[in-house]
Amino acid sequence: MATFFQSVSRQFGRQSNKDGKNNQQKAQNSSPTSYTPSMPPLTNSPAVSSTLSLDNGYGGDRHADDEPAKFFFKEKHATNFILKGNFMTLAAQPKHIELGEWLAHQIVEQNRLLAGLLQCIQEIDSNTGLAVCSPRSCPTMSAGRHTYTWLNNDKTPIKVPACQYIGLVQKWIVGKIHDPKIFPTDSTTVAASTYASGGMNTPGSTTPIPTGPTTLNTPLATLAGNDWAGKSSGFPESFLGDCKNITRQMFRCYAHLYHAHWENPFYHLGMDKQLNSCFVHFMTVAMLYKLLSEKDMEPMQPLIDIWLANGAIPADAASGAGASGAAISS
Repeated sequence: MATFFQSVSRQFGRQSNKDGKNNQQKAQNSSPTSYTPSMPPLTNSPAVSSTLSLDNGYGGDRHADDEPAKFFFKEKHATNFILKGNFMTLAAQPKHIELGEWLAHQIVEQNRLLAGLLQCIQEIDSNTGLAVCSPRSCPTMSAGRHTYTWLNNDKTPIKVPACQYIGLVQKWIVGKIHDPKIFPTDSTTVAASTYASGGMNTPGSTTPIPTGPTTLNTPLATLAGNDWAGKSSGFPESFLGDCKNITRQMFRCYAHLYHAHWENPFYHLGMDKQLNSCFVHFMTVAMLYKLLSEKDMEPMQPLIDIWLANGAIPADAASGAGASGAAISS
């Protein structure tokens, strides 16, 4: 079976860098939650699943103590990738693909790549009997000066071990992706409201529906009612918001991987290049479609700034040029 990181390299269309060490972890085709460490159950309710904790306005507590300099924020390590190329070729919306369809594809693909990285910290150490990321090593879900919390059934923010938080996030994301009301897979379920009023193509109609007087200057989107990403493909009006929430939680997982586990296991196994490659791909998508706010990105801003300066994150992505759904050349 090909390794997870070999599949990443094939998708990018380039050979992986041969001077890196052999990849140690293999991705499985099972659910992303299959490697979640056993933890005391946290009641899973709609309030817990759909609501994200926001402390101090940016999603995490800030530790007062200054953090020591991080190696992964240094350009020497920040520019290590398993391949070289323009990540816009993977992030830019194809010309004939609707924005909602493309965002759905990106969410599923980014979740797959992240799940492969998370397996590296979910493996059990035979010497200790614990995962690399365990309640002992990571008693809270933190990323530098930030600590993320989860909401319980009473909508009270609570701190949980990082491995439990990540497990909850993975289950929450999979639940979203597998919910046909959020990620529809049947094109026949497109709602009638998708079509412009008065059109011959309105589902279920045999005659045009009369509309009020209009002018030649009235935009078609206005004639059709409210418009949103994915409307023409049957995605709900809340779809873009769901994509942003999912992306925010994925980012938190990446931030924890860097701040808590960059040295062990990624750097020690020579896999920091894979981590960088997946994260710069993720950030290119997130910034291109404006799926993250500046406050969301704060824990990893020094690394992001390096990639913006050297072009690893292209200028079109940095400007959020893809958020409008307009075609972008890659």
